[in-house]
Amino acid sequence: MSRPVSITRARKSGQDSGRVIAFLCIVPLVVGLGVFAVYPFIYLIGLAITESNLANPFQEWIGGEQFAEALGDERFVASLWRSVALAFTTTGLAMFAGVGMALLLDQAVKARDLIRTLILLPLLTPPVTAAIMWQLLLIPNGGLVNAVLADLSLISAPVSFLGEPTPAFASLVLADVWQWAPFVALMSFAALQTLPTEVYEAAKLEVRSKWSIFRWITLPMLLPGLIGIAVLKLVIAFKLFDLVFVLTAGGPGQSTTVSSFYIYRIGIQQFNIGLAAAMTLLFAIVVGLATIPFTVAHDKAVERLS
Repeated sequence: MSRPVSITRARKSGQDSGRVIAFLCIVPLVVGLGVFAVYPFIYLIGLAITESNLANPFQEWIGGEQFAEALGDERFVASLWRSVALAFTTTGLAMFAGVGMALLLDQAVKARDLIRTLILLPLLTPPVTAAIMWQLLLIPNGGLVNAVLADLSLISAPVSFLGEPTPAFASLVLADVWQWAPFVALMSFAALQTLPTEVYEAAKLEVRSKWSIFRWITLPMLLPGLIGIAVLKLVIAFKLFDLVFVLTAGGPGQSTTVSSFYIYRIGIQQFNIGLAAAMTLLFAIVVGLATIPFTVAHDKAVERLS
């Protein structure tokens, strides 16, 4: 009887030690979440419901007054819509360009390493450097874009890409897509490598068209992963600040003032961090709502595969 008892005790001891190790492994994660996520979020809420500035935060309880003020600010509401338009436009274009590059990279065998390195260059470029580069490319006098358009006889006079609302917004979209399409390409290429080859071997016996294979086999299997990549790109696009700050400074007028840049102006330039905190929370709600359709589409794509 002593032997089974000793075995049972050893098992319990092993289980207890396993629980202790698991607990010790979880503690740093919980502490990290508390320090870097929970505490800043609570602090942000505190700023939003109190009269606060950079010098004296938490001066006086004012409840939801700053949320009402933010929603009553036409320029802030317009910046929210502008952020949504920019995020969805750049995400759509980056996904289209990135998936196309990933498919070409998947077909390239000999030059794959070289192509992968070239694709990485925009992604490795700091946003401020990328903004300065695009600023130099788009200037009316001496800019490469105007020079090429003039050589092709497409324009008779230099175009002020950054001096008028619509071209400035389009320039911002172009710069963002140029920088983040490689991210989509690399992520999509990695997803392509996980697809089962036996499915393609069977499909080639019945279907000869490459487009049909992509449309009915590759795309459905790749779709859940692509939706996940699109969500990441969408969130990154909502956070856009560097390009706006350097390339357009929110102008001309308010045409490229996205929410992140407008909140910066309220909080840092006008020192009203209480109102900026309220705007940040409202902006976070908009970002969360924008990702819901992607979550629903992802679940449906997974259901079709199962």
